[in-house]
Amino acid sequence: MTPDQYCQEKAIQSGSSFYYSFLYLPSEKRRAITALYAFCREVDDVVDECTDVSVARAKLAWWRQETAAIFDATAGNKPSHPVARALAEVAGSFNLTAERLNQIIDGMEMDLDYNRYADFETLRLYCYHVASVVGLCSAEIFGYSNPETLKYAQDLGLAFQLTNIIRDVGEDARRDRIYLPQDELARFGVTDEDILHSRETDGFRRMMEFQIERAESYYISAFDALPAEDRKNQRAGIIMAAIYRTLLKEIREDGCHVMRQRMSLTPVRKLWIAWATWLKG
Repeated sequence: MTPDQYCQEKAIQSGSSFYYSFLYLPSEKRRAITALYAFCREVDDVVDECTDVSVARAKLAWWRQETAAIFDATAGNKPSHPVARALAEVAGSFNLTAERLNQIIDGMEMDLDYNRYADFETLRLYCYHVASVVGLCSAEIFGYSNPETLKYAQDLGLAFQLTNIIRDVGEDARRDRIYLPQDELARFGVTDEDILHSRETDGFRRMMEFQIERAESYYISAFDALPAEDRKNQRAGIIMAAIYRTLLKEIREDGCHVMRQRMSLTPVRKLWIAWATWLKG
């Protein structure tokens, strides 16, 4: 299996909405964004699958070495992992940097230090590393001419991560993780125990409405920042947003029952949304 094939398999197996937005890209851009996505999945899996924190830290440290090797042209220091090897082949063409890949790893490492977030500012820092930086890297791959597009990419990444947090409240709680800010839980009269024991109180439903409104505000600010001249190049991100906003709408219309179930869209529906959004241009 080639490095590119490995990355493709990683993307398909994840079942992520992101995969559907890659389908309409030119081959080289699709190759690069798939490698970037596979990198994010690999380092995220380290945190999700390692129960021993010291082992997880060691694995993330190894990924930092692989990241350094991606950008090291010397023959004796080539990356060994297929994802890193795939990235090494595309990084130079799409302005991917070691600094940004390490920022993504920094975000994953925050999950080893925190399982609660005191306030939104702390959560936003986490979201910046694990999602906004990915958005910035993606914008480089998709292409842009106006630097305002980077503001769009940063806010869109944040909107995606906030949507993930809303969708995954119950799944995260079963890992003893609560990404909803602690001060906001208190403001709506929701306790950690309510989350951990899946108690859907009136306060919880009001709080989730607040979280959905915040996520939607970042989608709006992202698209307000997207220059018209870069809209065509950034269509893959627009497709992702259409899928994620549909999911957010369905969570709201379903009554925000995110503690007992994980809402998702079917692959066929994602494909339909991707196709319809691409046609709109």
